[in-house]
Amino acid sequence: MFPYIALLCLLIGFHVTACAAEQSEQTAASQDFKITTVVRNLDHPWSVAFLPGGDFLITERTGKLLLFQNDGLTHVIKGLPDISAFNQGGLLDVIADPDFKKNRTIYFSFAAEGPGGYGTEVARAVLDGYSLKNVQIIFKAKPKTPTGRHFGSRLLIAPDKTLFVTLGDRGDMRQAQNTSNHLGSIIRINLDGSIPHDNPYVSLKGYQPELYTYGNRNIQGIVLHPETGKIWFHEHGPKGGDELNILKSGANYGWPAVTYGVDYSGAIISRKTEAPGMEQPVVYWVPSIAPSGMTIYDGNAFPEWKGNIFIGALVQRHLRRIVLQGERVISQEVLLSDLGERIRDVRTGPDGYLYLLTDSGNGRLLRLEPLSSP
Repeated sequence: MFPYIALLCLLIGFHVTACAAEQSEQTAASQDFKITTVVRNLDHPWSVAFLPGGDFLITERTGKLLLFQNDGLTHVIKGLPDISAFNQGGLLDVIADPDFKKNRTIYFSFAAEGPGGYGTEVARAVLDGYSLKNVQIIFKAKPKTPTGRHFGSRLLIAPDKTLFVTLGDRGDMRQAQNTSNHLGSIIRINLDGSIPHDNPYVSLKGYQPELYTYGNRNIQGIVLHPETGKIWFHEHGPKGGDELNILKSGANYGWPAVTYGVDYSGAIISRKTEAPGMEQPVVYWVPSIAPSGMTIYDGNAFPEWKGNIFIGALVQRHLRRIVLQGERVISQEVLLSDLGERIRDVRTGPDGYLYLLTDSGNGRLLRLEPLSSP
């Protein structure tokens, strides 16, 4: 899209994705499926991770890691490191090691306090019964800052057994173009915290060696496409300009030098929506949907949804279904808007159903099932 068209769409309040891609958007009600409440009374849940055998973990941003067993029992896991539940920070993402059956290892991200303020850290640990053992901090984002905003943070283990960690700009947009720190980036490390030798900036002066991308604002969704093997992620824009992107090694995603959004005050952040050497999003949203959590559906319960992207929306309070044709978005569908819930995480369960976490002081884990059995 030409920059002046994007600015016109912003000024007159159009949905810029419609201006840009001429894609269809429709709304569906929750009556189209059966919605089951699996867990209730969660305190601002942030992430759900399914474990072999039917158990699953849920993080609460306020600092608890909960284990739900398939026999109906629930346990609070002990042994977490010190966590700062401060503003948008707290206990964030959790994922299981691909070899969890053998090593019982999990990885989790959280906000921690240290010299200079707060920052995102990542740990790995062994889940031993109802406690964590051998807890190791394998990454600390530099620098820590006094603000409580934009911690990221999602985790993804790639097929080559490297770990991607998404990091927000911590509320200081200028830092996203500063490659001498980790803010506003996606970093890539080995599972023990060491640095992969083939990282794009590993030997370049002025770059943190963990950097894989930069120019990112605040990423809360990242997922591996089960068919193509490419990694997709989304990130929050300011007022407008949320983005869906494909991960590219060494790429600059532009924030804040280019953006389809404006400041919350309405002030112009940048008059540019594109620039040489900066990636364009696959699709973007104006007004913002505030995306969080993401899955590319590959289950069997909803065969018509195979290969579709599902994203939770915090501000617009719905589940967004995105239909792809190759790497192009051809349509979008708004689901569950009648629930009025902030959706924080979205996962495809091992049973082929869709699972959602709602973000509130009385949050729930919801399961979407077809009205008739597959």
